[in-house]
Parts: sequence; C-alpha cells; structure tokens
Amino acid sequence: MTDPVLARSPARRWPLATAAAVCLLSFAAFWVAQRLAHVNMLDVMVYRAEGETLRAGGDLYAMRATSANLAMTYPPFAALLFLPLTLVGVPLMRTLTTAGNLLLVVALVQLSLQLVRPALSRAGSRADLWRTTLWVAAIVVWCEPVWTTLRYGQINLLVAVAVLWDLTRRAGHRWAGLGIGLATAVKLTPGLFVVLLLVAGLLLWRRDRGMNQWLRTALTATGVFLATTLAMAVALPADSRTFWTRTLFETGRVGHAEETANQSISGVLARLMHTDAPGLWWVAAAALLGGAAMLVAVRAAVRGDKAVAVVVTAFTALMISPISWSHHWVWCVPLLILLYDRTGRLWPATGVVALAFASFALWWVPHDPGRPELEQNAGQMLLSAVYPLTATAVFAGYLLARRRRAAIEAGPAAAGVSVPPARRAAQAAGRASGQAAVQGPDRSSAQAVAKE
Repeated sequence: MTDPVLARSPARRWPLATAAAVCLLSFAAFWVAQRLAHVNMLDVMVYRAEGETLRAGGDLYAMRATSANLAMTYPPFAALLFLPLTLVGVPLMRTLTTAGNLLLVVALVQLSLQLVRPALSRAGSRADLWRTTLWVAAIVVWCEPVWTTLRYGQINLLVAVAVLWDLTRRAGHRWAGLGIGLATAVKLTPGLFVVLLLVAGLLLWRRDRGMNQWLRTALTATGVFLATTLAMAVALPADSRTFWTRTLFETGRVGHAEETANQSISGVLARLMHTDAPGLWWVAAAALLGGAAMLVAVRAAVRGDKAVAVVVTAFTALMISPISWSHHWVWCVPLLILLYDRTGRLWPATGVVALAFASFALWWVPHDPGRPELEQNAGQMLLSAVYPLTATAVFAGYLLARRRRAAIEAGPAAAGVSVPPARRAAQAAGRASGQAAVQGPDRSSAQAVAKE
C-alpha cells in the first residue's frame, strides 16, 4: 500500500460551510426518498414492543410484534435500552429514530476517520476532520447497509459507534471499554472485539511485561458486560434464563439462513447447498475463515496498525455469524475510508468496493416469503453473496499487499545489496505512520516491533 492520502483529500479545499450544506442537502434528500419509498421501520416497532412488554412485566421471549409476527432475539438488557421508545407516539418515535440514525452516520464517519488518521484529532486539524466527515457522510448515507438500517429503524449504527468510541479514545481513558461492553450486552457479536483486545493485549504484555491499552480496554469491556448481564439476571431472572439457556441457540428464530439478506457464510452456504441448515459445513468454514482472519487482526494490532485490526475483526464477526443481515454491514463505512486512505494510486479498488455496497445487488435476485432463494442459479448466488465475496477479496488483497511489501523491504538486505538512504528514510516513515495509531503504552510496543 502507498502513503496515506486523507491528508491531501480534495475535501480540504472546500469551506466547512459548503461541506455542511452539502451534507444537510444529502440527508434531506435521503429523508424524502425514504418517505417516498414508504419505509415501514419494522424493527423499531419491534423494539418498542419489547419496551412495552418490559413495562407490563410480560414474557419478553413469548412476545410477538408487527404483522410479520417478529420475536425478540437480543439479550434482556436490550429491552431496557428500548424503554424510552415507549414514551412518545409512533409517528414521533419514527421521526426521532431517523434523525438519530442520521446523526449516528456523522458520528460513525468521524470516528472512522479518527481510527484511520489519528492525527486528525489534534486541535489544529479539527476543521479538516469536520470538513472531511461531512463530505463523506453525505455520500455513504446512500450505501445499502445504511439505507436499510434507517429503513428498518435498526441499531447497527449505534453499536458501531459505541465500539469505535472505545477504540479511538486517548491512552488511559478511564471509560475505554464501556462502549464495547454495553454493545456486547445488547447484541453479543461485538464480543469478538473483546477477543481481539484481550489476545493482542496479552501478547504485548508478555513481550513488554507491562499493562497496555489493549489489555486495559479488554478488561473494562469484559467487566461491563458481566456486570450488566448479572444485573439483568437479578432484575429479570426468568427472561435471562430463557435467553441464555434457549433463545441464544435458536438461530431460526431470527430468520431463514438462506434469505438473500443474510450476508454471512452461513447464508452463502445455505443458498449454495439449497438448504436452510448448512450445519457442520458452516461450522467448519466459519472456524477456518474466522481463525485465519483473527490471526491477521491480532498481528496487525501487535504491529501497531489499529485500523486494520479493527476493520478485519468487524468483518470477521459479520462473516462467521449465523445471521448477518445486510444492514449489519454498516462497517463498510470504516472499510471504505481505510481503503481510500491506504490504496493511493490504486483508488479504483476503493471505487469497486464502494460500488459493491452501493449497488443493492443482493436485492436483484428473487426474494419473497415463498423462499425462492432455495432454488437460486449460479448467477443469483453470486449476486446474493456480494458482501462476503467483497470482504474475502479485500482480505486477500491486503495479504498480498503485505507480502509484496515485505518482499520489497527484505529483498535488498537478503541479497546483500545496500539500500539508499532516501529509501531507508521512506521505509522508516511508512513504519512510523502505522505506529501512529498506537497510543500511550502501546507506542513503545510498536517501536519495539519496528526495531526487530
């Protein structure tokens, strides 16, 4: 990969007011388009029903809501989170949900920029950060995962923002880990970030013999998750017992694995095998790909490349989950920012990935309650696997780029050829840019890696 390009983005040449106006105009057009599409915001109606059931003291997991007869699938803590939805009328709730999600789009973009380019968080760069944030938000709001999140009134943006809030805090921040812990208590899948933090933190601790930010954040997130879950077990013992002993394992409760909206490995295999239960094939594939991807993420974390570690972990969670609806893939936002920043002259690669998430290609295949996905042909299978295929291609491209770069840097030394001073300086600068993502106690760890 070449030198980062965010610092010289064309967005910097435009006034902040212009960026704000364009973003506001894009959001207004988005709002109108959603109203014209008659979006039903089905999921936020289910969330409201969960909050109402909690207020009435009913059985959360026996509840059914909306004309689609949807059930609660999250841990009991989620119902507590949804209680405020019951305090206003349905029309106002829908309006507030849409407005809140649009603000979360801005937050997600800004946190993603801070993850990829920590220097943008400095006082002298705040204007550049906001300008770039507003331009990018005006664009990414139209990608399919974000559109569908707002269409259903989903909480995916909130979960992603909570995770990135933790992972972009300054070193030693006392609350780093709170967001991931609470997000895991709501939806479980963010727990994979705890695995990344814990494994990378332990490896750094073993080498440096000292506490580091990765390990500290992992311990805080784990403590918050356990404390929240135990508190709910005391407050709602019956519902907690039902979820942790039965509902957690009922993947069919969420939906059919073969649905085109399911963009996980499980969904791809279900459509490929023309079955709604890929079984051990999914377990084996998820274990193989998940293990390999997390190895890449942990190595990136130890090396000091936090952005790569976080994005790879997010996409791994999406790939190995039994059900990953297309709206869960809002993590395409930090991915696209990372690709644009790192690919430089290969920017068309970012365009191709962006097109995959903006094309709505997965909806081009037959999909209705009659379950036509069980009879897909080869072309339809490719379209309905667009997100997993894109993620796999990005993983492969990253590994090839890493191998090529390592070969270029190691080649002259291995051959006994002296490296010109200018090139040595450029290589050192490249390593330093990767280390910049590591803060506080981790900075010394990254420097130690560079010296090895």
